[in-house]
Amino acid sequence: MLISVENLVSCLISRIDLFNQLIKADDILLKIHKVGQLLKSTVCGGFMVLICGNGGSAAEAQHMAGEIVGRFMVERDGLPALALTADPVTLTAVGNDYGYDEIFARQVTAFKDSAKLLILLSTSGNSKNLIQAALRAKNHKITTIGLLGRDGGALKELCDFSIIVPSWSTPEIQEVHLAIIHMLCKYVDGDHQ
Repeated sequence: MLISVENLVSCLISRIDLFNQLIKADDILLKIHKVGQLLKSTVCGGFMVLICGNGGSAAEAQHMAGEIVGRFMVERDGLPALALTADPVTLTAVGNDYGYDEIFARQVTAFKDSAKLLILLSTSGNSKNLIQAALRAKNHKITTIGLLGRDGGALKELCDFSIIVPSWSTPEIQEVHLAIIHMLCKYVDGDHQ
């Protein structure tokens, strides 16, 4: 298939349409607001936020952790966040010894005393390793937030807060997740703006 300028325009229009849906979705915006406040109170209270996902969502998890530990828009002290996707030694050791479904859950247990929040990024909401991480977080009384797509999958019911992007297109879901991540990071910057 040859890509034309018309294809590019169509691609942009579909993204604009999706963002316009979100602007009109008061329930989603209210959840983003509540999650932003929770994220800020967690990290500013000295507790860690854990973030995980697979594939492109793993990259977004690392991006979010970097914005919290480093900075987003303003200069401020670094705050506690950890992408559970960032350590290949831990991922491969746990995957080899306990199975791929445990790569995040095992880390949730390891950080249970310092973490109060787990953010799970998934376009489908059905990744077994994320489901296991959410269940483990529940066992340790860690609040769970799902940035999800499609119909939310199994994680929709497991997470304390589920923010579901109303799309079945993986790239569109990931693009909106990144925008939501940046919105949430504005709350972290908060008083420093």
